Amino acid sequence: MLQIDPGYTIHDSTCDCCGDQRRQSRGFVHKQEVGKHAIFFATCYHHQGIHEAWIDVIFDDQWGAEHLEAPCDRRITFGCRVGPVENSPLPACTLVDAASVAPDKPLYGRKLSREEALSHPMLKEYWEVVDHLLESEQMLNGHIYGRQH
Repeated sequence: MLQIDPGYTIHDSTCDCCGDQRRQSRGFVHKQEVGKHAIFFATCYHHQGIHEAWIDVIFDDQWGAEHLEAPCDRRITFGCRVGPVENSPLPACTLVDAASVAPDKPLYGRKLSREEALSHPMLKEYWEVVDHLLESEQMLNGHIYGRQH
């Protein structure tokens, strides 16, 4: 069972490519059996009137063992885009290169390419976290599905 840490935050900023406002939620996702399971960054955009989100999730099986900004070989980051796709009335999730617009910092560990992520043994866990975020994180859910909680 997954749960978003109640201390997660939402930040507003300006999109570098279009100048419009973007919103980003970030925080920990806990897994009942292990405690801190992952860190998520869910960034919502309105590019050319299209509601889309980019979700990066960082996994580490020992969160808190060292400072978040210290180099760590255990950490891996997955990424996806969520939004409209051709020939579908519903939004879809598509794997992308992880944290591609984020600076290369130790927090992210190894940023997986789309190709690496497709065959990674933790891919199923990544999709479980994404599904949970899309269902439970109110800002992200409202942005993608047009619902407000």
